[in-house]
Parts: sequence; C-alpha cells; structure tokens
Amino acid sequence: MTAPPPEPFPRPAPSGELRASHADREAVVEQLRDAAAEGRIDLDELDSRLEQALKSKTHAELAALTADLPRPSSVESRPPLVLKGGMHGASRGPGRWEVPGQVIAHGGVGGVKIDFTRAACRLREVAVEAYGEMAGVTIVIPDGWAADTSGMDPGVGGLKDKTTPDRLPGTPLIRLTGSGGMAGVVIRHPNRRERRKLHSNPTQG
Repeated sequence: MTAPPPEPFPRPAPSGELRASHADREAVVEQLRDAAAEGRIDLDELDSRLEQALKSKTHAELAALTADLPRPSSVESRPPLVLKGGMHGASRGPGRWEVPGQVIAHGGVGGVKIDFTRAACRLREVAVEAYGEMAGVTIVIPDGWAADTSGMDPGVGGLKDKTTPDRLPGTPLIRLTGSGGMAGVVIRHPNRRERRKLHSNPTQG
C-alpha cells in the first residue's frame, strides 16, 4: 500500500489579503487624522473612514481608505524633534504623537518632559539627546520599553535611570546620550499618578 502524496504547502496570501494588526490600523487612523487636519477630507468623511479603519481586517481594506491621500513621509526621514525648556519649560506627550528617529531636549531654565506612554513609535531604536542644563530633563517610557544610558554623561546633576531591563518583543529601545548638566536627567516608567491616568483613560489621544 503506497503512502498518499504529501499535501502541498499552502501558498502565501497576496500582500493585500494579509491580516492587519492593531499597529497597522492605528497607523491608518493617524494618517486619516493628519489628512483631516490638512483639509484634505472633511470631518464627516473622517468619521466614516475612521470607523471603517477600526473594522478593517486586511491590508487591502486599509489601503482603500488612504488610496486618494499622499503617502506619509517615512519616520526615518523626519527631522529631529527639538524641545527647548527656555524660561517656561516644554513638553511632548502624554497625548498621542509620532516618534521620530531622534529627539533632542535642552532643559534650559524651565525644564523639559518627554512622555512616550501614548506615543506611536514604529522604530526599533530612538536616539534621545538630553541636556539637563539648569532645570533638568525627565523622560517617561512605557512599561516594556527599555533604555540604554551607557552613552550618557551624568554631569553635575547626574543621571537617574529608574527603568527596568525587561524589554518586551517588538518595543523600541531608547538610546540616551547627552549630559546631565547642573540639574540632571531622569528616565523612568510612569509613576502612580501617571499610571492611574493611563488606566482611567486608556484611549485618550
């Protein structure tokens, strides 16, 4: 009795038929919101497309929602985000924002806070240059993200690295360089108050 012939390997699905991930849907949502902010689509159409994006199951369904919109520039090609504390301070986050490949923060007199907890990041690594200067720089990263602070000069104010090394698969690494200056640089995960706010408003943008 002869053995049955082996079953052929399943053919890979065309790229458009591949199942979309949460990150894929979120990227399209961000592109649609940007298009509305630029006046390319009106608010009624934005609501309709957002609803369809959140229900989309494949890449093809998502692509149809942005086919008439300009392609967004790649994250890698975006200019660095520069934050200067100046006299009154500066911050980015905790709302939704797109993380570029490089972030530069100068604490100045008012200080700088960078909160990545709700940020959209599609990079494996993000270079952050932080200069504490007179008021310091505070960096908050989500649980599961990790930081490499080996290239940081603590300066007079010092470096406080309160992050854990437990990096989850697929999350970015924050590669921190710069100088603590007079006031220092702190990098940490959310504190209790920030964590309560995250849990009470999980979808806040």
